[in-house]
Amino acid sequence: MNPQVALSAEFRKLVEGQMQRTIQGIELTFFAIMEKQKITPEEVKKEIDSIQENFVVLFQKWNLEILYTLLLKKNSGFGGLKKVLGVNSRTLSDKLKLLQSHGYLERNVQTGPPLRVEYKLSFKGKNTVLLALPLLYYSTASV
Repeated sequence: MNPQVALSAEFRKLVEGQMQRTIQGIELTFFAIMEKQKITPEEVKKEIDSIQENFVVLFQKWNLEILYTLLLKKNSGFGGLKKVLGVNSRTLSDKLKLLQSHGYLERNVQTGPPLRVEYKLSFKGKNTVLLALPLLYYSTASV
């Protein structure tokens, strides 16, 4: 037996269990709030519509890849991101500006010479990326 496969299966089981507990907690909290505050389905729809723009931004090509790269690397310069992702400079520049304007990452300019720009996840970016993991997992998992 390959120990790496066994560890992978064990790790997967632990992650799935934790995700299930988290989802159940969210579900219980959601319905408790709905009941206590007498929130209607129409009001929920209005709230969901207000966050839809964030989903559109997150699921555009390259955006999640950029955010997950920054999650794993903690911070990175423009060239480092470009090299890891294999994306062209114009696209990467546009995506970084978009993600920064929505508050998902922070841009830190270090005066030179040479001038250096470092990117890192903001608090919102880190939490969003971690919350997106179950969405990505369940969208690709076989049922």
